Amino acid sequence: MDQAKPKGAGKSSFELINTDILKQILPIHQGDVILDLACGKGRYSLFLSHLTGPAGLVYAVDLWEEGLQMLEEDAQKKEATNILTIRADATKEIDIEAYSLDLCLMATVLHDFKEMDADKTVLKQVLNLLKPGGCLAVIEFKKMDGPPGPPAHIRLAREETERLVTGLGFKKINAADLGPYNYVALFSSQE
Repeated sequence: MDQAKPKGAGKSSFELINTDILKQILPIHQGDVILDLACGKGRYSLFLSHLTGPAGLVYAVDLWEEGLQMLEEDAQKKEATNILTIRADATKEIDIEAYSLDLCLMATVLHDFKEMDADKTVLKQVLNLLKPGGCLAVIEFKKMDGPPGPPAHIRLAREETERLVTGLGFKKINAADLGPYNYVALFSSQE
């Protein structure tokens, strides 16, 4: 089993974003089933756990075992009992029932999948996991020089993200700036 850290492991954009804006724009309700794809240490998973409440479920999926262990410890401390960690490669099949998710969050990871030429594979899998009318929320770094964030040449401008995601059958529903460095774009799976 390969224990190498996946690209970007251990880094999170969570501290850079305006969580109030994110909370307002995400269509999350109590009891929703959510996937935090390539969750890392799970800062977003804990945030989503609070939004969906104890009746909901957050699948926190990552290949980085150490990050998942850190998330499990944090979740236990914060009594976030609705987070289920799954160690899996997002570019391969994830053991989650098809058409079962209300929302999937991809926080500053789509550019990594695109660089690996796995973006379409991952997005098609997400489309298969979302309920009809479910939501894909993509957070990315604005296309500019950093730091923070990856080099400008691998960042995805909002328009690039929208073209990529809508080209695979999603419909754009909303977008917003989350601060000086990041944006979020929301897409619906076709009903």
